[in-house]
Amino acid sequence: MSTWTAVLLGCALAYLLKVLGHVVPVRWLEGERTARVTSALPIALLAALVAVQTFTNTRGDLTVDARAVAVAVAVVALLLRAPFLVVVVLAALTAALLRLAGMA
Repeated sequence: MSTWTAVLLGCALAYLLKVLGHVVPVRWLEGERTARVTSALPIALLAALVAVQTFTNTRGDLTVDARAVAVAVAVVALLLRAPFLVVVVLAALTAALLRLAGMA
């Protein structure tokens, strides 16, 4: 399968999912369980994305490096209620300093 075929199939699938979202009966979306799941889903997806990006290298192997320490610093800063920009800068500085020190 070529790259363009995969891109076009992905576009078609995204469009189909969007159309199906408009076709779903409203009563399916009004339930309490559905509301809880749909409100928690973005949090779970973001957490999974952060975990994958933090603990895998370019080959897909599990690794612990400066990124893991930077995420830990960001979590501590968030728990201390630091502004988001401060959290990002602290995490970036932590990763940069650890990589500079040789903990790539």
